[in-house]
Amino acid sequence: MLEHERRGILAGGNWIVDYVKIIDTYPAENALANILSQGTGNGGAPCNVLKALRRLGADFPLEGIGAVGADENGAGILRECREMGIDTRQLKVLEGVDTSYTDVMTVATSGKRTFFHRRGANACLDVPDFDFSGSAARIFHLGYLLLLDKLDEMGPEGLSGAARVLRQAGASGMMTSADIVSEQSDRYRSIVPSALPFVDFLFLNELEAAGLTGIGLTEAGGRIHIREAQRAAELILQMGVRRWVIIHFPEGALAGSKSGEVIFQPGLVVPQELIRGSVGAGDAFAAGVLAGIHEGWPMKRSLESGVCVAAASLFHPGASEGIEAWEECLSLGGRLGFRPMPPEGSLTRI
Repeated sequence: MLEHERRGILAGGNWIVDYVKIIDTYPAENALANILSQGTGNGGAPCNVLKALRRLGADFPLEGIGAVGADENGAGILRECREMGIDTRQLKVLEGVDTSYTDVMTVATSGKRTFFHRRGANACLDVPDFDFSGSAARIFHLGYLLLLDKLDEMGPEGLSGAARVLRQAGASGMMTSADIVSEQSDRYRSIVPSALPFVDFLFLNELEAAGLTGIGLTEAGGRIHIREAQRAAELILQMGVRRWVIIHFPEGALAGSKSGEVIFQPGLVVPQELIRGSVGAGDAFAAGVLAGIHEGWPMKRSLESGVCVAAASLFHPGASEGIEAWEECLSLGGRLGFRPMPPEGSLTRI
């Protein structure tokens, strides 16, 4: 089946339940913080992206691949997906393991998050669990690299499991995209590069881009250094990404393409009092961009969709509940406004 004949998005990887706790401050070791409120929600790239797309009103098929435990959390994930019309035929239920979960500590005043993760069933997901033969999806999205134990293992031909999965998806006729998890390690450059030649669209934040390239992307005070972000995108494209490298950060996003296009898309100006949490904001951004790619939109319009959907996700502590219909999300740009563009001349064609 040719690419233009395909329709829908298939997402695989980490299926997680988030236990989100809003706290007054993040404490030092042996100190105390107060939990102001708490809730439970979806987590992990596949569920976050697919749920965001459904909440946006996507009218194309949505499918998931992954593993959950034979427990209440796993049953809850399956139940919610079915209620949203997400195909769960390849979402396996495993006996004897927990559904993966994360305790998410979100500071009320800043929205900054700290994660404590239980790997659970996701650690069992392996290459044979992915079957692309029965799917007519246009895009396969995999996340997160560095948080899927079996898929992060290096195997034959010097390829990780994720590389082999992405290669299979591409061979089936799908466009491929992937997302990386933020971690404190030196694994970025030893594991991720083998997958990049099989990725059409790579999503990563400024910390992950720095880990992968060795290029520091932030200036004093934590602001993004646009020239360095562009240099990192160029280097990652040279590592093999086939179409776009998309680096997102609090100020917006920068994308570079294999054809030499480079765009900085400012984020929205979201008043601090409207922010309830940033859990899932990166996946919301990816959902907005992937929806645009699926519809054949150009890079600029797809990135604008991404930052608008990400902004909407900030209005709720959970990963997806703040997201509304696509038109409503896109209207946020006019209502809230965008951050300033970088100084003229700070971007050049790759």
